[in-house]
Order: sequence, then structure tokens, then C-alpha cells
Amino acid sequence: MARLADYFVLVGYELDKRGSRDGQGQILQRFPEKDWEDNPFPQGIELFCQPSGWQLFTERNPPTFFVAVLTDISSERHYCACFTFWEAVESAQSQSHSRNGEEEEEESSSLVQPAQLFAPKSLVLVSRLDHTEVFRNSLGLIYTIYVDGLSASLENVIGNLLTCTIPITGGAQRTISLGAGDRQVIQTPINDSLPVSSCSVALLFRQLGITNVLCLFCAALTEHKILFLSSSYQRLTDACRALLALMFPLKYSFTYVPILPAQLLEVLSTPTPFIIGVSSIFQSETQELLDVVIADLDGGTVTIPECIHISLLPEPLLHQTREALSMILDPELEVADLAFPPSTVSASSLKMQDKEIRAVFLRLFAQLLQGYRWCLHIIRIHPEPVIRFHKAAFLGQRGLVEDDFLTKVLEGMAFAGFVTERGAPYRAIDLFDELVAYEVKRMRAEEGSKQKILRHIKELAEQLYKNENPYPAVTMHKVQKPTDGCHLRLHQRPFPRLDEGTVQWIIDQATAKLQTAPPAVKAEKKCMVPSGPPIAAIMERNGSALANSARRLEVVRNCISYVFENKMLEAKKLLPAVLRAMKGRAARHCLTQELNLHVQQNRAVLDHQQFDFIVRVMNCCLQDCTAMDEHGIAAALLPLVTAFCRKLSPGITQFAYSCVQEHVVWTNIQFWEAMFYCDVQNHIRALYLESNEENHLDEEGKEGPQEEKSALEIASEQRRLWPTMSREKQQELIQKEESTVFSQAIHYANRMSYLLLPLDTSKNRLLRSSGLGDVESVSNSFVTNSIAGSVAESYDTESGFEDAESSDVANYVVRFINRFVDKVCTESGVTNEHLKGLHIMIPDIVQMHIETLDAVHRESKRLPPIQKPKLLRPSLLVGEECVMEGLRVYLMPDGREEAAGGNIGGPPLLPAEGAIFLTTYRIVFKGTPTDPLVGEQVVVRSFPIASLTKEKKINVQPQVDQLMQKEKKISVPAQVDQLIQEVLQLRSCTFQLLRIAFDEEVASESAEVFRKHLHKLRYPQHVRGTFAFTVGQSPKQAMQPKAKEKNPSLRTLSKNLMKNAKKTIGRPYVTRKKYTPPTWEQRSSQHFQDDDEDEISVSEEIDRSTLTPSTIIKPSDKMTLSHLVERACCRDYQRMGLGTLSNSLTRSKNEPFRISTVNRMYAICRSYPGLLIVPQSIQDNTIQRISRCYRQNRFPVICWRNSRTKAVLLRSGGLHGKGVVGLFKSQNAPTTGQSQTDSTSLEQEKYLQAVINSMPHYADASGRNTLSGFTSAHMSSTGKWGSIRASGRMSNYVLNMEIGSRLAGKDLLSAQHNGAPSEASFLRQHRASLYIIGDKSQLKGVKPDPLQHWEVVPIEVFDVRQVKASFKKLMKACVPGSPSTDPSLAYLRTLEESEWLSQIHKILQISVLVVELLDTGSSVLVSLEDGWDITTQVVSLVQLLSDPYYRTMEGFRLLVEKEWLSFGHRFSHRGAQTLAGQSSGFAPVFLQFLDCVHQIHLQFPMEFEFTQYYLKFLSYHYVSNRFRTFLLDSDYERIELGLLYEEKGERKSQQVYKSIWEYIDRLNKKTPVFFNYIYAPEDGEVLRPYSNISNLKVWDYYTQEVLSEGPSYDWELVQGQPEHVEEVDRQDSSAPQTKRKIIWPCYDNRSRVEPDAISKLLEELHNLEAELGQVPERWKDTWDKVKASQRTEARQEASRMASSSLLMSSSLLPHRRSLGVYLQESSVGSTLNLSLDSDTSSTSTPSSGKQGGRKSTSNLYSQFQMSESENRSYEGTLYKKGAFMKPWKPRWFVLDKTKHQLRYYDNRMDTECKGVIDLAEVESITPGTPTMGAPKTVEEKAFFDLKTTKRVYNFCAQDVQLAQQWIDRIQSCLSDA
Repeated sequence: MARLADYFVLVGYELDKRGSRDGQGQILQRFPEKDWEDNPFPQGIELFCQPSGWQLFTERNPPTFFVAVLTDISSERHYCACFTFWEAVESAQSQSHSRNGEEEEEESSSLVQPAQLFAPKSLVLVSRLDHTEVFRNSLGLIYTIYVDGLSASLENVIGNLLTCTIPITGGAQRTISLGAGDRQVIQTPINDSLPVSSCSVALLFRQLGITNVLCLFCAALTEHKILFLSSSYQRLTDACRALLALMFPLKYSFTYVPILPAQLLEVLSTPTPFIIGVSSIFQSETQELLDVVIADLDGGTVTIPECIHISLLPEPLLHQTREALSMILDPELEVADLAFPPSTVSASSLKMQDKEIRAVFLRLFAQLLQGYRWCLHIIRIHPEPVIRFHKAAFLGQRGLVEDDFLTKVLEGMAFAGFVTERGAPYRAIDLFDELVAYEVKRMRAEEGSKQKILRHIKELAEQLYKNENPYPAVTMHKVQKPTDGCHLRLHQRPFPRLDEGTVQWIIDQATAKLQTAPPAVKAEKKCMVPSGPPIAAIMERNGSALANSARRLEVVRNCISYVFENKMLEAKKLLPAVLRAMKGRAARHCLTQELNLHVQQNRAVLDHQQFDFIVRVMNCCLQDCTAMDEHGIAAALLPLVTAFCRKLSPGITQFAYSCVQEHVVWTNIQFWEAMFYCDVQNHIRALYLESNEENHLDEEGKEGPQEEKSALEIASEQRRLWPTMSREKQQELIQKEESTVFSQAIHYANRMSYLLLPLDTSKNRLLRSSGLGDVESVSNSFVTNSIAGSVAESYDTESGFEDAESSDVANYVVRFINRFVDKVCTESGVTNEHLKGLHIMIPDIVQMHIETLDAVHRESKRLPPIQKPKLLRPSLLVGEECVMEGLRVYLMPDGREEAAGGNIGGPPLLPAEGAIFLTTYRIVFKGTPTDPLVGEQVVVRSFPIASLTKEKKINVQPQVDQLMQKEKKISVPAQVDQLIQEVLQLRSCTFQLLRIAFDEEVASESAEVFRKHLHKLRYPQHVRGTFAFTVGQSPKQAMQPKAKEKNPSLRTLSKNLMKNAKKTIGRPYVTRKKYTPPTWEQRSSQHFQDDDEDEISVSEEIDRSTLTPSTIIKPSDKMTLSHLVERACCRDYQRMGLGTLSNSLTRSKNEPFRISTVNRMYAICRSYPGLLIVPQSIQDNTIQRISRCYRQNRFPVICWRNSRTKAVLLRSGGLHGKGVVGLFKSQNAPTTGQSQTDSTSLEQEKYLQAVINSMPHYADASGRNTLSGFTSAHMSSTGKWGSIRASGRMSNYVLNMEIGSRLAGKDLLSAQHNGAPSEASFLRQHRASLYIIGDKSQLKGVKPDPLQHWEVVPIEVFDVRQVKASFKKLMKACVPGSPSTDPSLAYLRTLEESEWLSQIHKILQISVLVVELLDTGSSVLVSLEDGWDITTQVVSLVQLLSDPYYRTMEGFRLLVEKEWLSFGHRFSHRGAQTLAGQSSGFAPVFLQFLDCVHQIHLQFPMEFEFTQYYLKFLSYHYVSNRFRTFLLDSDYERIELGLLYEEKGERKSQQVYKSIWEYIDRLNKKTPVFFNYIYAPEDGEVLRPYSNISNLKVWDYYTQEVLSEGPSYDWELVQGQPEHVEEVDRQDSSAPQTKRKIIWPCYDNRSRVEPDAISKLLEELHNLEAELGQVPERWKDTWDKVKASQRTEARQEASRMASSSLLMSSSLLPHRRSLGVYLQESSVGSTLNLSLDSDTSSTSTPSSGKQGGRKSTSNLYSQFQMSESENRSYEGTLYKKGAFMKPWKPRWFVLDKTKHQLRYYDNRMDTECKGVIDLAEVESITPGTPTMGAPKTVEEKAFFDLKTTKRVYNFCAQDVQLAQQWIDRIQSCLSDA
């Protein structure tokens, strides 16, 4: 029983203080006057009676009532019910009278005061029970008795009120009366643990709404400050009460003040959380609170300041809760959209709604905390249970580790209270306990069904309602109320002073009575608290734990069993799969269980390999754990790390813990506590189980085994028995438990020292970097502050040890362990003596452990190092030798992401561990990735030494760190940061980068030696030192005397040449039996025209006596001048008919050009070939003089002639300044006395004039040749633009006067919109016969002279320096050194900044310009720089574009030999091949040319006989120095070295090829790797590529790599590997075979692993032939046969037009067959061409080259069947007369411009074409005449005839207009062609 009210207080206004600013209240009377012993009187009641301050009012207000809550020091809540009314106050002057006597009172009161004031007075009840209505009624009764003057005595009523006692709980009903004829019924709740809320919760939701209340609810649970505002005090109390009711079963334990008085407002700035209510008149003062959530009840808003983040409930719970609340509060919502809404939907009554809302929150808590009892650790049972909650395990098992809300709730005070209160295993239980234990399954099952959820909520609400109102039929209250308006009576006497004596007497009597009565015992129904299903069972149904399949666990089990069976190889194979599986929780658990099975008697001794393996998987297991160890992995491994060990030497054992210390979990004190409590619980459970077993042994035998009892069940049983035990028994149990805890504490002190002391204690840091080869461990650099930082209190060593070097580590560990021991021992009640003992032991434990560790550390260092992967040897070429054996290195990833597992995914291939080899030819890295998932792959990266462009050392640390950050998961070898001393970065111009880090075993001297060797090989003293020379040298050669090798004089050389000139000059080339020497000869079937020996008459000059044998050019009859004649250039001149070898001008006057031998001794120009083409009329001695005007004496020579227009292409070096002035300034000015300059300039002029005269049309045309005189034949020349032969566009490329100035500008675009000039200006333009393209800077001040026949075109070109700079940037863009985080360094941007593509654009642009000039019949002289860089590029490209011959393999070879090698491009100098060239650096002029060819190849893939691979092959080997072809700077140097004419029989080894061309020939015979299958050239086609940067592509040669085998350009090295791999696969037949291949873009050689269809067929054919034992046919023969048969088939099928099988021959369009989209425009009938290139540049106007190209096009088309969407330019019905004797028939005709044909069908719908008329064969269209059987109605003019080469077709249209339209259309088609 409890008192209904403890105190009755009368509080009034303190009139004495009226003068001061704020009024004050004072307690006038209180009853009882002495405090109750069990309940002292609360202080400060007067503040709470008037929360907004005591003031006087000018009018009487009606009485008010509210309940304030005070919390006392022992956190008991006191409910203060305040009933306030107002009394008149005497005015100041009358106050003094009333003091003197009472008799004046009547008269003073009879006077009506004008301005009367009223003071508040409060009746207050203080109680510990919250019965608001009872208090309201009781105080109202007292007021009524006073105000209405009832007969009852106030003292009596108050006395009765204070002595009334009621039961606290149990659902009793009690009727009370206060002795004034009143009656009240009080009901108590059945269970007092459930809060009572009446309607407050429902009202709160009504005021604020669902979202706001949920927000407040979460804020309260996560300990934020909450402030309610309202103008009603009672509402503030209700709202606060409601919020607390929602939080059940958690109890709010912070400041709780539902009504805060004005004087205490500063409480709001307290730092602790609170729930406070404040009257809204103080709203302005709450504005500056920055961290308080403010709920305005009157306005219905909740304001959350910006700085606060409230964690909301985890989804799906939040959503479910909202839905449930909305179903209760707004049931109409569900049916609002129904067409026939039910009429009966309505919400429950307010009281019921209140309980339903609470039911929702009760369910919510049951779901949030489900399974919480399984995470309780019971540490002590007697004398009082001590219980701890394992938060990490709970969150981990629930899968809510990341959830902010639950984590905060579990850390909060409310939950701590919850565990203390509800953790006890034996106690009374309530609704929540039942819900969380029994209803979880039901709630899980009902998820998603609204009806079921609602039903459950209603059931719970019923129970809650019943708890508050156990008796539904309540007898009526009877309490007197005051009459209406009584508070307004004017003459109201003040509240009387009560007689204390009477009240005290009543109280005393009642207490005496109570003492005699027997005490009422509350019968508590205690029982064992049910635990409910374990979390695992709940979660499984959720399915989240099942993600890890059984297969993975199987792998883990197998792997571990292999380790213990010592099948290490098998285990290693499974390791990658195990490591991958470890990402899943189940697999990690499985691993710990498996390892547990292998621990016998607490210890398992392993050998080194097993030990390393186990440590590695343990580390991997721990790697993904957080410090909380939420899944208990670290906990499960803790006993194992002290069990697995290996013997290092007799008496010294190393345990696994010394290798798994790097994990942050070991430094987390919460982890250790949880582990400790878990172990203690197990031991205590064991303690009671043992004692039980002794007692029940005999019984158990009968019953059979019982289910294991959990610790909580045992504890609950023990608590039940506790009161029945004897005192001694109790003491014994307490002592047993205490010593159990104590022994565990010692055990844990040991364990912690194991895991916290590093193996090498001399290192003064706690978490050392990685242990023995545990590759998986992460170096936790972020735990630097580790324990040291977290231990605040200093620790004084109690035991005497103080060891200098290890003391700091030891101190940290000792402090950490002490802190831990203090905490757990005080919590679990260990006695003080024991605790002191522990503190003394700990330092000793740590010191002992340090000593053992020192021994282990010493021994472990002596262990042989971990077996590093075997160094793999690279395969070498024949003649290639190793200079330095492999140095062990790591190949570090660079900026290319693919291999490091970046953007394309896949495991990282780099970093890889292996070795770097230096051979005479290459630098090769070969190794295996450190990532175990791809450990079996081999990684090869190599490049020729000669291509090395830069070598630099890099600082290591940032590298490694970068790696670590980039991929925490990447398995950088743990050793990396110690092992790597230096990182070398080697960059090659074959677009490769080797970033190697030397292993620690490589001494730094070795690394130095490596660099020196590398340098020596890269820059040999002389070109003879390059690999091409040193390869396979026989000792004989090496032994030759040095002295003679000095360059012999030119004279000796020439004599030697001449000596044999006469003997074999005329031998026809073809009759040679043996293949000619590689470098300079070329297969060619042309005989020389003249076999006459006397042709070269130079021989007379030779003085035979001077002939001396030379060591280099061996005198032998094979060595003759004929070699010179066989040179590439010479054969090419003859192919073009540019003259014959003739020195006497007698025989061939009619030839415009001749071959001059003026330079045969290389006397005039060393960098030119020996034989040159010059105009017929120019004498040799003139040439000598002219050459002086040009740089490097490179005078203009002819290198190509257009076979159609006979225009020639010349090349020369730039002019010397003097020459320019002479040539252009003093041309025709008469001079007195001719100076030397004039004469040369005149001769120069003559020379150019001779060139012009040699052009045929110049001779024909009379006088100045203007374009009007130019024949139309040249204008309609055909050619190939990247567009359909454009109709309606000017089909000639025009050169107007400003061409020079136009080119001189940066961009060449000044023509009309599509680049074609208008026709009028075109015809007026003067066109020069010879254009000289020169450098703008050289030609300053040159005025064009109208009398000259030539014109100078000044253009701006880039110099070699720019090429070098651009190339460097290009390499950095394509092969970046490190991954760039800076967006400004993105790939495309760096590419653009390199300006490489704009240089290519420029070269192509100039070349296309020259092509156009030549094609329109003007000759061109390219005279740029020294005539050997850009000139060569332009000249070669021009020939390639103009002449299809150069697009064959043979032709391309010829082109390179002629223009690049013979005309002296300085390969050695530009490639920095020797020491001399080192300073000048690498300039890839030739590479730039090849890139241009690649761009053209992309745009015209069918025009080249060779593939892109051929170009890449050349790009690679022209810098590799494997062949001699691209060595040295000119023919002269090559002859000097004897390279040019090596002896035929000299080659000892068949394998060593000296010439790249020979190598390519050989390779081409073996394999079609260089052959382009879609090669289908058009006759005499001139190519005009688009050169805009938008049309250029980055060459994949720059970006692709093949890590599996290195560059694929050394063919022998690459062959023969895949077969080997397959065999290995076959051996392991147990593994399931799969047909699937995985191809990695950066790893596999795609063309080999997945060859194209044709190559594959050829290969299969070859293999089949080999199997059948036939001599395999050469692939080329096979291919030619197939092509031939295809053609015959094509002819047969041409009529049916269905030869889809001919795709092989060529399926691309004949024009730019890679680009172009055709759109049909049916109304007009023209075909729109959407070319993919822009048509604005002046270099891309449509044009054409030669009439003969038409036929082949149509053939191509016949092989090309399009689908139904044929290009129909124009269509309609025509009558056509059949062949001889056949009638006229209407047919549907389709004119197709694209295919250039007229097709006809039976009718419009017909898909099968009935016939085709090829427009190429049409000769004319003429008006026709009606013949027999023609349609009668048609006019005569509607007939027309079409004459073709085969027959005449007669047509007839419906009317004349249509006929005219058809004729026009066909005509326009013909003219377009």
C-alpha cells in the first residue's frame, strides 16, 4: 500500500517583496509539518506553482489546475498537483491598519477600491503516484468547501486526504471518501512496469503528426535534447508523459522536467540530454539554443537545428512503423480512393487509439531488440547477478553494424538501464518480455499483410487498455463542484488559515493504525525469463546469412584438410578460392571451426610451410574485420593463435599470435571485455553444471541426455534457490565465482600481452609492420596512435624491472592491460586484495613474455627466407645472349589501369614478382602477379634496349602508399615497403614502361651495375656495337684487326666498286639462282633494258694501279656496280619509265629524263643515292654547281612521275639564303659582269625550266600555259574521296593564286563551304607548271613573278624539336608513369596537349595538296628543311596516295628503301642509336610517317595489301636494332661499313636475319599475319584521306600491350607457347574441362588466342595437311585458289545477284569503305551522303583520278547483295520491249545511283530482281520510236532507247514528262560517274 498524497501545501504570493522586480511565492502552510522518513519534502515547490513567475493581476481569473513533476536527488519523481485561484490583495495604505487590529477590516472592505489587484494562491498536493484526476477532484473539493462555504471541515478533509492509502498495483479497485459526502473510485494498473498514458499519446500525435513524433522519438532514444513549447501547462505534462510512454521498455534516465519555471530557464543550456516543457511565452528565449530539438505543440511543428543529425529507425522498420501508425490514426486513407467507400470506417475512441499507437511502438521495440537475451553475458550469479550485453555480437548477427540508430541506442544510458533491469534471469515478466520471446516469429510471418498486422496491434492495445482500466464498469464518482462563476464574486473572503493541530492529530492516528495492521506483502510472480529464438534462427529466415553457398565452405574445408595432410601443393591451388570466399562471413566462421578441429590438447605443432599457410589465412580472415569484431571472428581465432605453433630450434617455439598482430581489433578494449565476459560466463556455467551433475548422476542415466542449459537458465535456477540456501553455502558459492573471475583475469592479462607485444620488441612501436610473409595482412598505418595514445593515466612500475630498450613498449602494454583489468574486475566484483595482486603480476607477465619473444625473434630471423617464386627465364632469340642474369624485382603498376585491375575489373596482374634480365637485345621482365588469384599467370614485359628513351629513379614511399590506398584489397606483398630499396622507371619509345622495384636480396651495387650495363648497351661507341651487328658474330669476325677497320678512303672504295663493274654489269637480275642479300635487294621481275657493257662510260676514269684490297668491301667478282643498278631506286625509276642508264646522250634524246651517275662516288651529295634522275638536258657539271645552292647539297631530283598527267614529283633540301636571293630577286635584271651567284642562279633557273619542259603538255601548249588551255580530260579525272562521287559538286580540285598564302596560314581553309572554289574564279586562275613547296621562314620577301613558270608555295612546318617534344608528351599520355588523380591530366587532355595528331594532320594536309597538284598536271618540288625529315614524309605519302603500286607489300618496301634509306633519312641520328646521338635525343620522324600510313589505312582498308600489323612491326623494329636495315644515316655510310653489298654466301646461321625485308618475306610465306584479306584495289586509284583531327584516330600501337608474352613483334619468341599450355591442361584430366576461353585485353594476344575466321581456317587447313602427312601448301597459294574459285562463282551468280558468299572477297563499299552512311531521300531521288568527315577543309573536296576505275566498281557491287533497303534513287513503271520477238511489258524500274545500275522487277512489291542494266556499259540515250506491239495510248515522244555495249533497250513511259524525267535522271547518273 502507498499514501495517495504525501504533503498538502498552501502557497501564496509574498507581499513583502512586492517592491522588487519579480514577485515571489512563499509556502504559507504545509501538512504534515515534519518530513516523512521515507519521503523528504521536495524543495522549490513555490517556483512550480506559477511556472511563468508570480505576478499580481488586475482581474480575477478562473481557477487553474496542472501537474508539475519534480525529480529528487535519488531520481524519484514527485508529482505536484497545483490548484491555483486568485485572491484580492489589500492596497498598500490599508495594510498597516490591518496589522494593528482586526476591527477595521469591515469598514475597509466595505469601501470599493477602484484599482484592485489579485494575487494567486495555490493548493498543492505532493505525491509519488500519478493519479491526475483524483488530485484534480480532491483539490477541487477543498476549493469548493472554501468558496461555497460548505459545512464540512477543511482540516478533516485534508487530514483524510493525507492519510488515505491505496494499493500500488495488481489492478485493485479502491473507493475513497474525504469526509465531505464525496466518493471516488481509484483503479490501479495490473502491472506497474507498463506506463499509464490515458489519452496523452493519442493527443501528442494529434498535435504533431506521425513524422514529427517519430522524429522526437528517435531523438529521445539517441540522447538529443528535446524542448516542448505550449501555452497550456497541462498539455506540456501530457506530451512529456506520452513521449516516455512511447519509449517503453526503455526508461528515460536524463533530466525530465515537463514544466520548467521561468526562474530556472538557464537549465536549458545544460550539456546533458533532457526532455523539458516550457510555456510558449518564453519562446523567444529558446531561439538561441543551437542543439535543442524544439517541438511546438500548439503550432504542430518540430524544429531541428542544422548542427544536429537525428539518426532515424533503420529501414524497413521506419516504413512499417509509419504505415501502421497511419492505419490507426487515419483509417479513411486506405479507402479514400474507393468508388464505394464503406460507411463504417472510423478511428477508435481516443483512449483506445492511444493504446493502439503504443502497441505499434511496443512491436517496434520487439523487432529492434529481438534476440537480445542471447547476447547477454552473465558474469556473476551470487550474491547479485552481474550482467553485460555484447553489443558487437548483437549488431553483427543482426547485420546492423552500419546502422547509426541502433548503435547509438545500444550505447545509450536508457539501454544500460534496460540491461540492468531486464537482464536478470529470474524476475517477474511483463507484456514486452512475452512479445520479444514468443511473438517475433509471428511478426516476421505477418510482414506485408496489413490486416494481420492491424489485428495484432489491436490485440496488444486491448492488453494495454486492460492494464490501465481493469474494471470496465466503474461506479460513479461523486465530488462536489463549485457553483458557476463563483470566482468572480466581489467579496470573497481569503482562504482561511488551517489548524495544524487537527490535521496532525488525524495523521498521527492513521499512522498508529497502520503500524498495528499486518504488512501487505506484494506477491511477486517471479519466473525464469524466456529468451526467445536465437538471432541466427531469426536472421536465417531473412536469407541474408545464406549468401555464402555450401560450395565455398566445402572449398575452405578441403583446403584446410590439405594443409594438415601436408598436401601443400593442393592447398596452394585452392588458396585463391579460399581467399575469395573469405570475403563472406560464413566462410570465415567455417575456417575457425575447421582450425579448431585440428587443435589437439591445446596445441598443434606445424612445419614451416603449414605455419605460414595457417598464418596467412588467419590474417586474411581478420583483415575484413572491424575493430568491433561484430561477427566474432577474432574471438574465435583468439584461442587458436595461441595453439598453432612451429619449432624454431630446440626449446624455442613460435606461436601464430606473433604473426597476426597487425589487426586493429587487438587494440580495442571493448573487444577484450566482451571476450573476457564470454569466457567468464562459460566458466561459471561450467561451475554450476559440474555441481549439478554430481547430484543428478543417477537420474540422468534413466532420462537420457538432456538439452544443454544456457548460462541464463542456470542463473535463473540458481537465483530461485538462493533464498533457500544456508549462509555457508552462499558464501562458498560467492567465493567460487570470485576466484573463477580472478583466474580468467590472469589468463587474459597473458593473452593480451601475447597479442600486443610485437615480435621485435626493440622497435619502439606497438603495431609493427607486417610479419613473416603474411601477404594478406594490411599495414594499418592508421593505427599509429594505437594503444599508446589511448592510455591516459601514467603507470608507475610496481615491480622492480626497468629495461632500457623495451620499457616504453612494455609500459604501454602494462598500462593497457591494467586499465582493462581495473574495469572488468570492479564490474565483476573481484576483491580488492586480488586486484592488487593482479596489478603486481602484470608487469612481470609482460616482462617474461618480452624475454621469450626476444629468443623467438632471434631464431625466426635465422629461418630460411620464405620461398620466393622461382625466377622464370625468358626465351631468347637466336644470337641473343644474356648480359646480366635475372635480378629479383617487383614490376610495379604504372598509370595504365588495365593490368592493375582498374577500370576493366578482374584481379590485378601487377604488381608482379619476378626478375629483370638484360640481354644484348632486350630488357625483359618475367614473373608472376603477387595477387594469388592470378598467381599462375606469367607476366612478361620487355622492350629492345635500343628503344630506351628515359631512365630515372623514383622515390619509393609515395608509390607504395599510393598502392595501399588505391586498393586496400590489392595484395601488395606485405614485404614491399621494407624490401624495395629503389624503383627504376625505364621508358621505351615502343610505348612500354618498366617500373621495377629491386627486391631486398638485390644488393644496391647490382642495381648500379645493371644501370651501367644498360647504358653501355643503349649507347654503343659505334654503330658496330648495336645488336644487329653483334648478333651471332663468329669469333673470326670479332678477331679482325682493329686498325683496318677505320673507314677506308672514299677513293679506295669507289675503285673497288669500279673494278668489277665491267665484269657483270649486264647480268639480268632474275637469272640469279640465290636469293639476294637481305637489306638492299628486292624481288622484281624487270630486266634491264640495255645489256650493253659499254653503257657506263665512267670506267675510263679509274686508274687501275690504285686498286687495293679493302677489308670491308671484299674484292670478288660478285661485287660490282650492278649492285648499284639493282638498288631499289633504280628499279623503281625503270618501272616508271624515268629513263635508262646512259651517259652518252646519243641514244635516247626523246626521253625527257635520264639516270645520272654524277653522284656514284657520293661526291656531290653524301646523303643521296648513287644514281639520280635529272632532266635530259642538264649536264653533270651543271648539277655540281647547282647543288651548292641547296642545304646539304641536296639539289632537286625527280623521284616519281604521274603516269597519266606526266607531272613529276621532285625533292630537295631547302635553299641556302644566297641561292634564294639569286633565284628570285635577280632573275631577269641585266647586270654588269656576271657574278658567281648569278651564274648559279641562272643555272638553277635552267634546271627548273628543264623540268617544266619535260612535261608533255607544256611542250604542246603554245606560250603560257593557263588552265583554259588545259584539256578537259584532266578535269574529269577519277579519284577517291571519302564520299560517294559527289553529284552536283565541282569535281576538280582547283589551285588558285592564293594557294601559297593560304597554306602559309595555320589552317588551310579558305575555300567555299565545302572547300570547292566557285567555277568562275576557277577558270580564270593561272596555274603554274611547277609548284615549289618551301618553308615560309626561308622564303621571306619573295614576290611571285608573273613571268615565271613556277610558283613558290610558302608553308609553315614544324621542326624536329617540336616532333621530339610532342612525342614525349604522347608517350606520357599513352603510357603514364603513375595513375593521375588530377583531372587536368586525363588521357584525352594530355593527348591533345601533345599535339601529335595536329602534326599528323599537317603532314597529311600537305601531302593531299601535293597529290592534287600532281593529279591536275602540275609538277611539284618539295623543298623543306634539310630535305630528309618532313620532305621525306611528304614525298613518301604523296607516292603512297597517288600510286597503288606502293600500297602493295613489295611497293611499300620499295618506297621505304628508296625515299627513306637511299635518300638519306638519318635513322641513326634521329634514333640516337650511338653514344654520339645521345645528346640529340630520339625523334620519331619515321614513326610519324607510319602513323600517317595507319590513318590512311583506316580510311581505305581495302586499298592496302598489308595489314596494320605490318605497320606496327616496322614501327617496332625500326627502333629495335634487331635488323641492320634501319641503321646508319645514308647509303654512303652503309657502303663504307660494307653493309650494302654483303656477300651472298656469307650468312652462317640461317636464323639470323640481317634485313628486316628478308625476315618479313620469310614470315609472310609462313603465315598470313601481314596480309590484308579485304585487299581489293581499284585500278589507278588516287586516295585523298580526310586529315581533320576529328577524323584521325590514336594508333592502338601506342596503347595496347600483351602481358602474357611481351611484344608480339619478335615472332620466334611468341610462337609455340599456347600449345604448351594446352598440354598442361590436358594432364589434369580430373578437373572438368571447359570450352570457354577468357581473353583479357591487356594480357592475351587477341589475334592469336582468338584469330579471325580466315586465319583460323588457314591454320586448321595447315594442321590437317600436316596430320595427313602431306606437304603443307603455302597459305598464299591456298588463298589465291580460293579467290579464283570465288571469281568464277561470282560470274555464274551475277545474274541472280545473290552472292552473299562472296563477302570474303570484299564486302565493304568501294569508296571510303570504312565510313559513310547513306540516307535515301525518296521524293527528289538523290542519295544523301552523310560522310563521317567534315567537308569544310580545302583538302577534302570531291575529285577524281582516272576514267578507267568504273568497271571494277561494278564488279564489286555484284558481290554485294544488300537487304531490302536498297538505295533507290528514282523508281517508277516503264514499258520495256523484250528481247528479239518478245512483247512490250510494264515493269517496275529502280534507278540506283549507289550501285550505278538500273534494275527492273515484275511489279512494285516484287523482291526478286528480274534484270539489271549496268550503267557503266551504257553508251547513249536517244529518243525512240514506237515499234510493233507498243502501248497504243502513249505519245510518240514518250519512247526512248538505251544503248549499251551489249544491246539496245527500248523503253516507253506513261507520258512525255515522265519520259523526260527518266532520261534526265539516267543522264545525270552517267555524268556523275
